[in-house]
Amino acid sequence: VDLGVKAGVVEKSGAWFSYNSQRLGQGRENAKLFLRDNPDTAREIELALRQNAGLIAEKFLENGGSEGGDDGFEDEA
Repeated sequence: VDLGVKAGVVEKSGAWFSYNSQRLGQGRENAKLFLRDNPDTAREIELALRQNAGLIAEKFLENGGSEGGDDGFEDEA
């Protein structure tokens, strides 16, 4: 649930969690129970998170990834 909020897939308004305008529950535990009881919705959220993670990885690679030498470490000669 928290990862969904961070990725922008799950919305949080106060104590309520929602996905595509569907209320998942009030509070994290109730949202988790809802997802356990509704595996189709849970799969949709998981797929959206995986796609989001893929986009982040693609963006990282497009921007050079670990290439370019700017990895935060100094080269020792």
